[in-house]
Amino acid sequence: MYMKKIVSTHVIDTYDPESICTVPEEVTPESDLKKLNLNWSERDLPEKIRTKHVHRLHPYLGKFIPQLVEVFLRKYFKKGEWVLDPFVGCGTTLVQALELGINSVGVDISEFNVLLSKVKTGKYNLTILEKEIKDILVRTHEKSRNALGSLFIKQFELKTVDNEYLNLWFHPNALHELLIFRDLIPEYSYQDVLKIILSRAARSARLTTHFDLDFPKKPQTEPYYCRKHRRICKPTDEAYKFLRRYGYDTLKRLREFSDLQSDALVEVIHGDSRKVEFRPIDGVITSPPYVGLIDYHEQHRYAYELLNLNDQREQEIGSASNGQSKKAKEKYIESISDVFINVKRSLKKNGKVIIVANDKWELYEKIRQRAGFKNVDNIIRHVNRRTGRRTSPYFETIFIWEK
Repeated sequence: MYMKKIVSTHVIDTYDPESICTVPEEVTPESDLKKLNLNWSERDLPEKIRTKHVHRLHPYLGKFIPQLVEVFLRKYFKKGEWVLDPFVGCGTTLVQALELGINSVGVDISEFNVLLSKVKTGKYNLTILEKEIKDILVRTHEKSRNALGSLFIKQFELKTVDNEYLNLWFHPNALHELLIFRDLIPEYSYQDVLKIILSRAARSARLTTHFDLDFPKKPQTEPYYCRKHRRICKPTDEAYKFLRRYGYDTLKRLREFSDLQSDALVEVIHGDSRKVEFRPIDGVITSPPYVGLIDYHEQHRYAYELLNLNDQREQEIGSASNGQSKKAKEKYIESISDVFINVKRSLKKNGKVIIVANDKWELYEKIRQRAGFKNVDNIIRHVNRRTGRRTSPYFETIFIWEK
C-alpha cells in the first residue's frame, strides 16, 4: 500500500517500502526534513528500545517516544542551548536533552509529573541509592509480618488510613505494605526515588484486572477471566512483591541512564505554563494534552492519595472530564495558544517550536494564528505500532513553527 499526504510545504510518504526509516543518531542540523521517514514500525523500533532506561521508570499515558524527540533535538538544537517543554508530562524531552548535552526546562501543572521528571533526570550516588532501596525493602518486609513471622497478617495488626480511595482500591494487606513503605521514606536521602517506586507498585497492587491497569472503572474484588493470561486470575492482595520488583528495576534503569547523562542543566517547574515566567530559551519540543482524551491527575490518583500531592486537576487543559464539545474545543484553543503566547516572550528570534499532536479536530492552525507564530512545516507521521489495548494505528502531525 502506498499513500501520500499533502502538507503545507512538502509531500510526506507515509508508506514507502523502499525508504529506510530514520535512525535518530544519523540526524544532523543539515538533515533534509523532506527525507525524514519517522513512520517506525514495531520491527523498526521495538518496545524495548522505545522504553529504554528511565523512559519506563513509571507507566504514563499519552507520552511521545524518545526517538522522535531525539530527531528534532539533533536537527534544531546545539549542545549548551536551552529547550523548553511546557507540557513536560513524564519528562521525555528533558531526558533526551540531558543525554545529548542540551540544557532543558520542563513545566507541568501535575505535581506527580514534576516528581517523575525530576527523578528521571536526577543524578545519584548509586552506591547509596542501592543501599537505601535494599534497606527499605527489608524493613518493609519485616514490619509487614507479625512477631511470629507468619505469612498472614491479623486484621488488628494491619496499618490503616482514613482515605476512602485507598480503602476502596486496595486489599487491606496490600495497603498495609504500601503504608509501611511510605512511612519509612522520610528516613532516607533519595526520597523522591522511593516515592516513584511506591507509586509504581501501588499502580500494580490496585484491585483491578491485569488487562485493565490503564483505565479501571471499578475495583475488582472477585476472581475473573483474564484476557491477558487467558485463565482465571484473582485480584492481588499484596504489594510487597511489586515494591521489590520495581525497586530493583528502578535501580537498574537509573544506573543505565547514569552512564549516558551529560553535564547539561535541567530545571523542572511545578506550575501553569500560561503563567510561568520562563528563562530565555532557544526552542520548544512538546506534546500537549489532547482534547477530552485523558485526565492526567486521575491516571495517577493512587500516587496523589498515597503521597498527599497537590491536586490541581481543575487547571488541566483538555481533560477528559471536560469532554469534546464545541465549547471544550474553543476553550482548548484559547488555553493552548495562551501557553505559546507566554512561551514566545522567552523564545529567541527565529527559535523553533516543535509540537507533536493528533490534530483530528484541526485546531492547531487556529492556535498558531492566535499565538502569532510563523508556520515552517507540518509533517504527517503514521503511528502504526502501539502496545496494550490501544492498538489502533492513527496519524499525528509534527508542527514546526518559528518566532
